[in-house]
Amino acid sequence: MLVERVMEKERDDAHLQQQIDENLRKVYQKTLEEDVPDKLMSLLEQLREQDGKK
Repeated sequence: MLVERVMEKERDDAHLQQQIDENLRKVYQKTLEEDVPDKLMSLLEQLREQDGKK
């Protein structure tokens, strides 16, 4: 009985971890697909220009 309960808990834990992983992937995938804000692109361009002048 004890072994069965331990195995069931391990399966439940694995299932929970899988759900967490899937949800994190969804959240981060949406973030990766977002456009870079114009202000940040402008700042990056300014840095590139400064780096090219050195």
